[in-house]
Amino acid sequence: MTQEPTPPSGAPARGCWQVALLSAPFAVYTYAEPPHLPGGAWVPGLRVLVPVGASTRLGVLVARQDEPSRDMPADVRLRDLLWPVEAEPLLGPDYMALAATLATRQMEPVGRVLENLLPHGLRALRIGFRVFDPRFPARLGAAALAAMAAREPEALAALAGLWAEGRMRVCAERRHEKEQEYCTVTQDPPWPVRPAARRQLEVLEYLWEAGAVPRPRLREALGEGAAPALNRLVASGLVRIGPAPEFHEPEACAPGPDETPGGAAPELTAEQRDALDELTRALGRPGGQTRLVHGVTGSGKTLLYLRLAERALEAGRAVLLLAPEVALACALHRAATAHFPGREVRLHHGYQSPARRERTFAEVAAARGPQVVVGTRSALFLPLRDLGLIVLDEEHDSSFKQEERLPYQAKVVAHFLAARAGALLVLGSATPDVKTFHAAAQGAVGKVVLPTRVGGRALPPVELVDLRAHPPAEGPFAAVTARALRATVAAGDQAVILLNRRGYAPVMYCLDCGRTARCAQCDVGLTYHKARERLVCHYCGAAEPFPKVCACGSSNWLPMGEGTENLAETLEHLVPGAGVLRLDRDSTRRPGRMEEILADFAAGRAQVLVGTQMLSKGHHFPGVTLVTVVEGDMGLSVPDYRAAERMFQLMVQVAGRAGRGDKPGQVLIQTRNPEHYCWRHVQASDYEGFFAQELELRRKYGYPPFTKLALLRMNFPVDYEPGTAAVMELARTLPPLGLRGGVRVLGPAPSPLGLLRGRKRFQCLLKAQDWPAVRTLYAEARRHLAAHPKIRTSLDQDPVNML
Repeated sequence: MTQEPTPPSGAPARGCWQVALLSAPFAVYTYAEPPHLPGGAWVPGLRVLVPVGASTRLGVLVARQDEPSRDMPADVRLRDLLWPVEAEPLLGPDYMALAATLATRQMEPVGRVLENLLPHGLRALRIGFRVFDPRFPARLGAAALAAMAAREPEALAALAGLWAEGRMRVCAERRHEKEQEYCTVTQDPPWPVRPAARRQLEVLEYLWEAGAVPRPRLREALGEGAAPALNRLVASGLVRIGPAPEFHEPEACAPGPDETPGGAAPELTAEQRDALDELTRALGRPGGQTRLVHGVTGSGKTLLYLRLAERALEAGRAVLLLAPEVALACALHRAATAHFPGREVRLHHGYQSPARRERTFAEVAAARGPQVVVGTRSALFLPLRDLGLIVLDEEHDSSFKQEERLPYQAKVVAHFLAARAGALLVLGSATPDVKTFHAAAQGAVGKVVLPTRVGGRALPPVELVDLRAHPPAEGPFAAVTARALRATVAAGDQAVILLNRRGYAPVMYCLDCGRTARCAQCDVGLTYHKARERLVCHYCGAAEPFPKVCACGSSNWLPMGEGTENLAETLEHLVPGAGVLRLDRDSTRRPGRMEEILADFAAGRAQVLVGTQMLSKGHHFPGVTLVTVVEGDMGLSVPDYRAAERMFQLMVQVAGRAGRGDKPGQVLIQTRNPEHYCWRHVQASDYEGFFAQELELRRKYGYPPFTKLALLRMNFPVDYEPGTAAVMELARTLPPLGLRGGVRVLGPAPSPLGLLRGRKRFQCLLKAQDWPAVRTLYAEARRHLAAHPKIRTSLDQDPVNML
């Protein structure tokens, strides 16, 4: 609420509006409808300019009130709304309801939630107005409007007439031309730059980590002295300056199976037809519906989604198709584009340029009639009208959970949207999330099953290689694994090799003093990246040159362990001439590089593809007959109740890459713990058996789905001395408060990763039977820590990452 002196008696009463500010302090203030614009010009979801103190801010209309709140002092007068930013509201009622729900769930102001959901250009105060009348300047900015409102209120009435006639229009203020110039590395390391050219290497390293960045941001990060080095790199062709690349992050579009626009649609199998009929019936039912599509790898779930999308579009309703990663979203977008020739199929994800994301958001808001949108989790926040179908493919994937900034689970958001719109939510996976499958088993969610592969192809047999009995003989490979790999290559077939750890060596050990190279800002070891000649922290991104001198004065380092970079080097010698490609975050940083790698492998220009979990799902390579997992135990010992579930899902998904063509496949998993219950179910591809055993363990120890689980996270600068004492004081006060509210509190205790980016980290595990009890306790924790503004807190409900 903003205040002004009491108006003269007899002043006409006007309606008032609650406005959520899109910038700090993100509060909801109350404003009066201005006299220069009629009440009908103001609608919930409309972006508006409002005065705050001496400044002008951008906000969103939340709700109208016929009169001010009774809590308002009698001598306070509301300030007027200044001006609308659009003729039609950008955000509809469902969108505003979603923002309000997220605000309640995360205990944050609605304005902060909207600030996280809207593209930057749609929440930034870079707004002007083009006026087509000689009485006014041709362009009016927000500041000019505010000044006019203060000194020339009668001029606003004239402008209101021009606004109604369409002779005053919103236009984005032009940005400085150099802000549109992006710097991009054009070549993978090692770079042909002299070691003494430190500034050039600094620029290359920064761009390699950050991706394509505007030239002004590069100058801000590295200083004016970087300009000559940048110019030399451009002249040598190592850096390109130009428009933002369409994809400038690792997960560029990946090629998938051939789709021919306008070609004959594949015939559905009997299982697919039955599934489509069941889902179509659910699509036509009133109220929001949810269905789990449990189909083995290669069972044709994508075609099923597209046929179902046809039915939704025929009913005049919008379709939203989501994939967990950009590469999979691009392949799904290409399939949808081929399936719907002549119809625009929009693609949306967080790695597109800001301008494109803003354009897509505005186009979706303005569109009328049924639309098709494909994307990653952020596409959920496009203002689609009349949603009829939402699909989350690979619904079990942890990428559907966002943990930074505004934490949310895409499945929860999708369920809310489906319920509001009366839409069908389809959750598809070969290895569903345990909680999703439990909901289906309890009858809360309907289930559709696709138990066989299209074409009757058999699932590949899975063999465990016990590394205790068959220790690594050739690099990290046991002899039996190396033989199978050579035989596959000799037969002219292809192999996929999974090692879920990037870099060359995860540990660098000093042979003289026994220390390991560690990050100065994080309590983790540095990973050696050979091509870059750098030691890199995979958490904060800090890097330092290698070779380096240890604290003991020695330079006698021993690389320990393997990463994908090391493994690719080993394979070049193990199967010479076969062609080895590497797919991980490091090898795919350049724009378009992922496309090149996957296209080369799909075309048979290489027989071996090695990489991290990026290659485990969604890719269709008919030539692959062998899948090898180098370290199957990696991840099973992580302090996370989902560890076995994630390993089972990853192994089943990567095994599904084998035998998708005419030849049968084979899967070899190297392990030092073949007795673990996970492996028995992986070998049998027995999801239901794994689910039953995992469910009993969770019931016994009180984990989801039998309880609500949350992490209260706290962190503060490492040099903030009162921080630890404040957290320990909370450890004494929080458990009794939780007990009274029905919340079990475990901690606070140091996080498994106790120091990241120069900040100490602590966490509490909270268990309860309902979310309101958890949020109430979180509010108490924040109140207890309010005297320590340097301690940041967050509440992660249903956490995916326990570290």
